[in-house]
Amino acid sequence: MFTLVTKTNLGLALLTAAAAAALAQNRRDPMIDLGQVPQIHENKEQHEARMQWFRDAKFGMFIHWGPCSVGQKEIGWGREANRPWDINQHGPRTSDPVYDNYYRQFNPTNYNADAWVRLAKESGMRYMVLISKHHDGFSQFDSKLTDYDIMATPYGRDIVEQFVEACHRHGMRAGLYYSTRDWYHPDYLVGDNSKYDAWYRGQVEELLSHYGTVDLMWFDHVGGRDWGKWRFDELFAMMYRLQPGMIVNDRAARFCGPASPEDRGPISAEIRDMTQGDFSTPEGRIGAMDLAHDWESCIHVGQGWSYHGEDGFKGPEDCIRMLVSCTTGGGNLLLNFGPRPDGTFAGGEVEVARAMGKWLEQYGAAVYATRGGPYRNGTWGGSCHKGDKLFLHVYEWPPEGLAFDALPCRVRSAHTLTGAPARFTQSDSAFTVQVAGADRDTPVTVVELTVDQPIADGLIIGGLRSRSTSAAE
Repeated sequence: MFTLVTKTNLGLALLTAAAAAALAQNRRDPMIDLGQVPQIHENKEQHEARMQWFRDAKFGMFIHWGPCSVGQKEIGWGREANRPWDINQHGPRTSDPVYDNYYRQFNPTNYNADAWVRLAKESGMRYMVLISKHHDGFSQFDSKLTDYDIMATPYGRDIVEQFVEACHRHGMRAGLYYSTRDWYHPDYLVGDNSKYDAWYRGQVEELLSHYGTVDLMWFDHVGGRDWGKWRFDELFAMMYRLQPGMIVNDRAARFCGPASPEDRGPISAEIRDMTQGDFSTPEGRIGAMDLAHDWESCIHVGQGWSYHGEDGFKGPEDCIRMLVSCTTGGGNLLLNFGPRPDGTFAGGEVEVARAMGKWLEQYGAAVYATRGGPYRNGTWGGSCHKGDKLFLHVYEWPPEGLAFDALPCRVRSAHTLTGAPARFTQSDSAFTVQVAGADRDTPVTVVELTVDQPIADGLIIGGLRSRSTSAAE
């Protein structure tokens, strides 16, 4: 077993006691000001405005990094210890004396947040999300609530502060990942969980108070399956008091452990609605086509989420197709990178990033600020649109060309984004298009159609007639 080291044990004890008392009072008096929580108060126009940058961005960088990189262990999951109230290795809380002490060796002297952001921009990414605390409980920022943080390492400088400031300098949208789930903290899901609940909300408040604008908060699960152990109303009221325009994912209240007999689910419809967040998060796969709800696929480039050495990276062509499949399916791609212990990216990651950036220099008009549809995507590729342009992203060309259901508008012209002609026919029942073999591109041929009227957002009119139309999974 271990004991949580604090900056001043007495100070934290007083803070925890005060927080627990305040929490107990709030349990007696549930009048929390939710007036600024957009998920339960904004109208459609306000929601569209708040989500526009995210919908237009399409492509972001996820960064899983921390002391785990010293041992080339998977972040959180590489910690060989019981995981209280969780999906496996459930049992009494234990420690991993090797993993839990990697922080003593963590000294990323080559960490350069500006270089990270420059690489993301070179890659065509429009936002970045950094791990601030994973399931292993280590905080990558200067937290006043624990000593198990970056300030206790040989490096001794706030990683999150440098990251957010670099994003601001370079015009990059900044997001922070925070794991509510915590297999290290001794109060996690103990008793009524009030101590831990107050503690983690204190850390979230630190993150949203000290670094200026945070555009996105990316939560990653709670535990115990008992809504009564968490004050999500206080969490959301605090977050939107501090960051009114922020968007948040759908994992703030995700439960992973065994159901509790005491659990009765969300205590109100408001709490249910707010904790659904603003977008869903299919993990390790391309989300199924969904034009009615915002979503973002998170997928790693390497063998895992964090650093596992210099081999085993996905190729640029695969990653480009993943981006296209997300775009045409109505979602975003959050592509994950796991820096080395010294703070630099592995060569395989840099290769993928730069190749995607070069592709987007030529084809970005058919990705950024588009909306998915109207054709259902599948193994053939997919479609997206903006203004008077409809883009077909084609992976596979049958010999006879592509035949689709009819469009609700007239096509005026067609050509590839490299300038080659595209032949098409149009009738009240079908639309066909063909590009000569020599003019097709790898890994995606992008055909730009100019139409006589904009295509409505969210419209799906059918799909490919000559090939399988199953949506990407």
